[in-house]
Amino acid sequence: MKEVTWRQLFQIFWSFLKIGPVTFGGGYAMIPLIEREVVVKRKWVKTEDVADIFALAESVPGAIGINSATFIGHRIAGVRGAIAAMIGILLPTFLIVILLSIIFLFLQGNPKMDAAFVAIRSSIVALIVYAAVKIGKTAIIDKTTIGVVAATVLFLLFIHVHPVLVILSGGFLGIVLVKLKRKLGFMNSRKEEEQKKKSKMIG
Repeated sequence: MKEVTWRQLFQIFWSFLKIGPVTFGGGYAMIPLIEREVVVKRKWVKTEDVADIFALAESVPGAIGINSATFIGHRIAGVRGAIAAMIGILLPTFLIVILLSIIFLFLQGNPKMDAAFVAIRSSIVALIVYAAVKIGKTAIIDKTTIGVVAATVLFLLFIHVHPVLVILSGGFLGIVLVKLKRKLGFMNSRKEEEQKKKSKMIG
């Protein structure tokens, strides 16, 4: 691993510091902004890797936005990167919440304030849908994953299974399905896929 410089730590801190103040609606609304910053702009993490990070961040306790920032920071620059990213994502939110709490006490019940929150909630839905579509492009890759997604949505809508059980079941089901597909010859291992790609490049 390359030596981590203070400049790189500051870049990580600053990148997540910018995301915090403009994100309304919690962690899921942060996902497209985090992806744009670390994948598109900074090119610190690949799209496939950041999708795995978001999945991991959702499967552990805590806010997905903070968890994602911490995991990404650690991926880039180890423990110090994780700390820099976590402070960056938390600091503006902490300060804004304190300020808004004070303002809300004075403006509670104001019609303009209520109207603003209605519009903000609608925008949050759009951000969450956008994040789901972006992650879905890397997560839904064949008929099997489409089936898993459909079954999971039905379970959540009609049976109200706890999300933690859904995540654990998805992990177990993924292991079983991959082993079964490899046994039946429908899927190659990662090493075999890499060898195929190399042979194509040579040819």
